[in-house]
Order: sequence, then structure tokens, then C-alpha cells
Amino acid sequence: MDTMAPNMFHVLVVDDNPEIREIIQILLSSEGYQVTQAADGNAALKALHDVPLDLIILDIMMPGLNGYQTCLEIRRITNAPILFLSARTKDSDKMLGFSSGGDDYLAKPFSCSELLGRVKALIRRYHIYRGSETPVSAGPEAVLHYHGLEIHTDTEEVFQNGRILELTDTEYAMLKLLITNRRQIFSAQRLYEAVWDEPYYYGANNTIMVHIRNLRRKIEKDPKNPVLIKTIWGKGYRCD
Repeated sequence: MDTMAPNMFHVLVVDDNPEIREIIQILLSSEGYQVTQAADGNAALKALHDVPLDLIILDIMMPGLNGYQTCLEIRRITNAPILFLSARTKDSDKMLGFSSGGDDYLAKPFSCSELLGRVKALIRRYHIYRGSETPVSAGPEAVLHYHGLEIHTDTEEVFQNGRILELTDTEYAMLKLLITNRRQIFSAQRLYEAVWDEPYYYGANNTIMVHIRNLRRKIEKDPKNPVLIKTIWGKGYRCD
């Protein structure tokens, strides 16, 4: 990722406040990113078809489609990372954002340095786990097998009993990390720092829990009684 210049990346900023959109565009453009603006959810969905995107920054409170609804629709089209940007900061708001398919959440008002840090981390993780950099070799065929799951590290695709699974880049990163380190227990802090590639912070436990829950819903036969990703109470998560 360090060899990839920011001007290679395109960010979509979705917010009904034109001043906030302009501030973010100026900030990101000054760092070399290409930026497209959208004033609402419908405009955002249209923009998805105009240019390949590396990140979507998404407000929640918007007319028409709100941010949660827009996120659900975006996930039907692309797995590009979604950063929620909102004044709604309750844990329930954050969990709803993650449940809708979001990857990260930043509260308004935000600092320029914090926003840039999140943008860089999300894009870096997206391109590492989606094949823009050379993936970690898993053998001659670059395929990991685990209880009916096939993880193709060369194409970043996951199959279950021959059926392709639609995972976000965050879900893919978590699954690959746990499967390639079987029988190791990952605490919430260790998992967060490995996947998000940033220091652990208070409240990240909820982030981890929601993404694990979403992942289990896609890969487990009975998500309420998981057998693929186990919770080791008081310690973390593990794949056996």
C-alpha cells in the first residue's frame, strides 16, 4: 500500500450538508485523493455506477434514504469500505451502522487528522484484502479449507459448499485472520488492531461483536450456536 499513491484512490462523500461535503473534499483532495460528492442516498447509489470507488464516507441523517438504508443498498453493489460520519454517537447507533454493512464509525465533530487516519486505514485494508497487493500465500493453489469453507486468497473469494459468500472486506479480513491462525485466541484488542490496523480504543469491543455477529450470520448453520468461530468467554475468539 505504501507504494500506491493517494491519487489512485476515489472516495465518495455522501452528506446532505454541502459545507461538510466541501470541507471533506478539500481535506482529501489536498492529500491527493479523488473525491466525488453526493447530497443524498439516491445520488450516492447513482455515483456507484459512474466510477470504481475505494471508500464511501456516509452521513446517517439525510432526506429520502437515510444512511443505514443507503448502506444496505450499497452493499448490494460493492464491498468497498463504508465510513459512517454522524453526530449520532450512541452505541445503538453505531451497532445499527455496523449491522447495515458499515466498516467504521466517526463522530461529528471530527478532527482532520482523525478523519485522514481512518480513510488511510480503511483503504489500505481494503486493497490488501481485495488483491491490490500480493496476498499471503496459502500453498500452491492459494486456497484455505475450513469446515466446508474455501478461502481463495488469490481472488479474495469465499465459498461455502460451492456457494460464493458475499463478505465485506472487514468480514473477509477477520475470517482469514482467524482461519490462518487456528487454535489461537484473539482478544478483542488483538483482533481490532490486526484487522483495523490502528490502535485499540475504548468501545471497540462493540465494533468487534457486531462484525463477528454479521460474519456468523453468513457462515454458520446456526449463528446462535456457532461452531466455526467460537467465543472463548472472557478471552476472545478462535477457529479450531
